[in-house]
Amino acid sequence: MKAPWCSTLALLLLGCGDGPRPFVAGDGGAVSDGSTLDGAVLPPTGDVTALDAPAVDLAGRRNCTNVDLLFVIDSSGSMADEQAALVRSFPGFIDGIRSRLRTASSIHLGVATTSDTFENAPGCTELGSLIVRPSGPLSSNRDCRPFRTGANYLDQSQPDLAGRFACIGTVGTGGSDDEKPIRALLNALRPEASLPGRCNAGFLRRDSLLVVVLITDEDDVPDGCDEAGRCMTYGSGGTSEEWHRQVLALRSGIAENVVVLSLLVNRLGAPCGNSPAARLVGFTRRFGANGFLGDVCAVEYAGFFSDSLRVLENACANFVVPP
Repeated sequence: MKAPWCSTLALLLLGCGDGPRPFVAGDGGAVSDGSTLDGAVLPPTGDVTALDAPAVDLAGRRNCTNVDLLFVIDSSGSMADEQAALVRSFPGFIDGIRSRLRTASSIHLGVATTSDTFENAPGCTELGSLIVRPSGPLSSNRDCRPFRTGANYLDQSQPDLAGRFACIGTVGTGGSDDEKPIRALLNALRPEASLPGRCNAGFLRRDSLLVVVLITDEDDVPDGCDEAGRCMTYGSGGTSEEWHRQVLALRSGIAENVVVLSLLVNRLGAPCGNSPAARLVGFTRRFGANGFLGDVCAVEYAGFFSDSLRVLENACANFVVPP
């Protein structure tokens, strides 16, 4: 969705009055001129995972045993092909995780969407609630439960795991065009969301490697004010720096224990979306070696997920036990 207070060009180049935000992108989302993207200073060239991770104390490290995998999927009207590509790529992705993260004996898998879902499980319609009953146009349009976990998420023991993921991952195209992927993520990560009796009960574990997969063909819309001075929050609110800080605060402040894999419009001239998702690209890059970007406009995502396995493998090997 376009922000109503500025044109696409102004949003891309000027950040809607927020100061210049030059964005010069090449294939794969690499910024070629060393410019600043939403406050993140990017390397002149190279792979999208090339940012150096901060030095950490090696004491207390061990390979991860628990992995919590959260997909945040855009449910707006333009996402049918992207959801289908995601579902097709999932079996290879989960098989790769099982093969290469050999110490990960427990995998939780959940899906959230970028807008409220009013026909989800009763009491679980708020943004960030795990999806068990997609509804609306081009969705699976059925209750995907029961799950072997007895909760609103899947795990590695689920029979026909790929089929169940296809059910919850086909969230459809009836969602709002004011996508709020980061708000969905932050809501899902709130400690109270995983308490007994809540919609996401048991999903997120304190001692897990959190892997977030963002898939959207729009940016998270920045706040804005009209000519009369009326200001509104159209998207999640905040900046990529604030989002990064909030995610880490919800994960014991340990950057090594969070991976963000983002399928976005990450270059000028992409065949889908309206403009590069500068804010979400900036958010992903703030995770350094644990942030990985892919092209949401690609016909298939198998290559993206295959390449991301090395990021997951390194993150699992560098897992830090929370204090």
